Amino acid sequence: MADLLSRLRPPAGARASGPKRRGRGIGSGLGKTCGRGMKGDRARGASPRAGFEGGQMPLYRRSPKRGFHAPRGIRYNVVNLGDLARFDAGATVDPDALRAARLVRRAGPVKILGRGTLDRALTVKAHAFSETAREAIAKAGGKVERLMGPRKPREEAPARAPAEEEQAQG
Repeated sequence: MADLLSRLRPPAGARASGPKRRGRGIGSGLGKTCGRGMKGDRARGASPRAGFEGGQMPLYRRSPKRGFHAPRGIRYNVVNLGDLARFDAGATVDPDALRAARLVRRAGPVKILGRGTLDRALTVKAHAFSETAREAIAKAGGKVERLMGPRKPREEAPARAPAEEEQAQG
């Protein structure tokens, strides 16, 4: 009996209480001022942005900051040496192979780190390597190839007038 009572619940869809309908009469509990109190800025729509303290110097500007904050660090997809053990000996491991093996999911550069052990010779192509990973791959008889990231095309410099024309004008 106790087991049955613990499993009782209302039928699906029976207890859906819709959105609060404000300003729909005294009986609703949210009539007249709709839960906003009386007059003033708070009653009238727009509210200040999050963190605004009424003109007082806000907390995030009052509190001290330390250290250097890099504007944009490179977010590498990290793969450890132990993860490379799933590839066959003599295989070439590049970012595409790592994506196919579901070791890398995000787009972006790949960095190989030295956690774990590697017991087979692999040719590993990545954008960055830790020193320990580089040594371990070489020790296992493999090769390390560093890939360069995509380069931004350089803007062409405007054509300069020949020096003779500049001297003639000057």
